[in-house]
Amino acid sequence: MSTARQVARERRRKRRMMWGTVSLVAASVVACLVMALLPGDKDDTTPAASTTVAAAGGEADAGQTLSTPSAKAKASPSPSASRSATASPKPSRTPGKKKPAPAKTTPSAHSGSATASLAGRIKSGTDYQGVATAYDAGVGDGACGFGPSPDMMIAAMNTTDYQTARACGAYVHVRAANGRSVTVRITNECPLPCAPGQIDLSQQAFSQLGDLHLGRIAITWNLVSPADAGTLSVRYKTGSSQYWCGIQVLNHRNPVAALEVSTSGGWRQLGRTSYNYFLSADGTGCGNAIRITDIYGQRLTVNGIAIRPNVVQSTSVQFAQH
Repeated sequence: MSTARQVARERRRKRRMMWGTVSLVAASVVACLVMALLPGDKDDTTPAASTTVAAAGGEADAGQTLSTPSAKAKASPSPSASRSATASPKPSRTPGKKKPAPAKTTPSAHSGSATASLAGRIKSGTDYQGVATAYDAGVGDGACGFGPSPDMMIAAMNTTDYQTARACGAYVHVRAANGRSVTVRITNECPLPCAPGQIDLSQQAFSQLGDLHLGRIAITWNLVSPADAGTLSVRYKTGSSQYWCGIQVLNHRNPVAALEVSTSGGWRQLGRTSYNYFLSADGTGCGNAIRITDIYGQRLTVNGIAIRPNVVQSTSVQFAQH
């Protein structure tokens, strides 16, 4: 009987041990499940990479960084960031100093590049090939609006090289293949079919190169700066007032590249018309000091020119010879 009770106790002990083991296993399984369901994973615990972002002006500040999203959270990059990123981004640990923008430099008015820009198509020291034709120049007036010419050694420049009156007043030395030559002043425009390089001379000027019956002569020509030019003059266009004005320069030794008027805010450059006046459409600067620049970058300031429409007002200045 005691043996039977011992066997029964042994069986109950084994059952308790078995259930304890089962409970332990079950608890371990539950713990694993709970851990698996917790937010985050091994990848999300790594530090996020950093990428440089563009500042508002398009330049990136050195050391300015922005954390990128994790692999599971993809976001579309901003347009500025996508344009600015040109290499693999690197994390930045310490803030850097913003690099100053490079200083902008303006070429001197007398530098080679600036002079070439001022000159337009017709440049000093350059020979141009073309043909000479002839026309009846009348009293010498033309598209440049200078009025009657004191002499008839004048010419009309083809539209391409006329370049919205840039050629007006230029002195051009024209040479024919026969060795004869003539210097003329550009006072008019020769429209199509006049070709680039072509100069339509007054009949008086053409006759210095050859017989008028020839009609056309092959020529080489270049810009010159005459020795005796006197002083330049200024004229306000008919209808000019303090509310609108047109300004013209006459008798200038070298071609005029720009004209500015003095305003309360500084010098204001006026636009040029094909009839060779510089216009102030709102009257700004009309009657004030005038600054005139030639194709070589020389600047002359003229004071005391009143708004007197269609009156030629002389000055005491002239561009230097080149």
